[in-house]
Amino acid sequence: MADGTPLNVQVYPHIAGIGQAAWDGCAALSGVINPFISYGFLSALEDSGSVGGHSGWHPRYLALRDDAGEIAAVAPAYAKTNSQGEYVFDHSWANALERAGGRYYPKLQIAAPFSPVPGPRLLRRPGISAASIAQALEAVAVELNCSSAHVTFCTEEEWRGLGAAGWLQRLGMQYHWDNAGYGDFEGFLAALSSRKRKAIKRERREAQEGLTFRALSGAALTPAVWRQFYRFYTSTTDRKWGGAYLTPEFFPLLGERLGDQVVLMFAYRGEKPIAGALNLRGGDVLYGRNWGCVEDVPFLHFELCYYQAIDYAIAHGLQRVEAGAQGEHKIQRGYLPQPTYSAHFIRHPGLRHAVAGFCQAEQAQLEEMMAAMREEGPYKKAGEA
Repeated sequence: MADGTPLNVQVYPHIAGIGQAAWDGCAALSGVINPFISYGFLSALEDSGSVGGHSGWHPRYLALRDDAGEIAAVAPAYAKTNSQGEYVFDHSWANALERAGGRYYPKLQIAAPFSPVPGPRLLRRPGISAASIAQALEAVAVELNCSSAHVTFCTEEEWRGLGAAGWLQRLGMQYHWDNAGYGDFEGFLAALSSRKRKAIKRERREAQEGLTFRALSGAALTPAVWRQFYRFYTSTTDRKWGGAYLTPEFFPLLGERLGDQVVLMFAYRGEKPIAGALNLRGGDVLYGRNWGCVEDVPFLHFELCYYQAIDYAIAHGLQRVEAGAQGEHKIQRGYLPQPTYSAHFIRHPGLRHAVAGFCQAEQAQLEEMMAAMREEGPYKKAGEA
C-alpha cells in the first residue's frame, strides 16, 4: 500500500470493536514485539476498569481503514481529562493554557496507559507513514474537541515522522541495562569498576539474607499469588501517590491473557512472600514495572527490581532490561541513560510556541546530561582493573 492513500478514521470506545486479529496483526507489523501495546494488555486494562469510568482515561481506540475497508493502522488512543499515569509531564502546559482562559482537557493521548515503556504507538501496515497517521490524529483531536494530541514513549522513527509532519518533539530519559553477552551475574560484575562491583556484592548479601527468590510465570500465577501481589502494589502506590491506578481485577486478567510473557519476581521469608516485582517479557527485552513490599529489608528494592531482573535476562538470553522511569541511582547498578521520545500536536498557537521553546531547551539539557552520566557510569574505563 503506497503512502498517501486516503485513510478513513474510525473511533472505537472498546477495543473489542476492532478485534484481536486486526489489532495484533498491525502490532506485529510495527516491527517491535512489545506487550504493552498488545490486545491482551490493553483489553485487560479496559475489562478490569483500570481505564474508563472515573480514571481519566476514556478509550478512543483508532482504526484507519483504506478504501477497501481493510484496517491499515491502529493506535491506542484515549481522551484524557487529567494528566495522571502518563510519565511525560505536561501539568505546566495545562496550567498555562487555563490561566490564559483556555481549556486543556480533554486531550487526546496515544499511549500505553500507566506504562512508561518505549515502543511503537502507531501500529501500521507497510507503506503507511507516521506522517500520514499524524493527519488522522489531528482530525480526531478536532472532532473530539481536544486541545491537543500526544504520542508518548514512541519509537524514534515515529518521533521523527511526526516531527516531519510539524508536531513538536520532546526528549525524555530512562535507564536500561544491556547484556554484553555475559555468562552469568559474575560476568556482569567483572565489567564494572572495582568499587562499584564491591558495592553491588554488599547490597546483594544484605538483601538476600534470610530470603529466597522465585520467578513466577504461566500456571504459577494463581489467584492467590495475584492477591498477594496486589497487596504489594498498593503498599507502594498508597505511599507514593495516595491511590492505585490499576484495579485488583487487572492483574489476573493480565496473567491470563499474556501467559508466559508475565514474569513475577517474589521474595520469600520461609514460605511467606514479603515483596514482589512485576515484569513483562517481549522479544529479547524484560520490562520492569510495578513493585512493592510489606517488610523493610535493606536494598531489597535493588535486588528484586534490578539484580534479579539482570539474573533472569542473562539466564534467558535476553538483550536488555528496561527498568522504567526516573531514578539516577540505577546508573551505579549498571542501568545507563537512554533517550525516550514523545511528539505533541497543540492547537492553541500561543501555547504551541511556548512549548516549542521549552522542548528545545529541555532536549539540549538532557542530551548533555546523558552524555555526562554515561561517562561517569559504573563500567570499567580502558586500562582499569
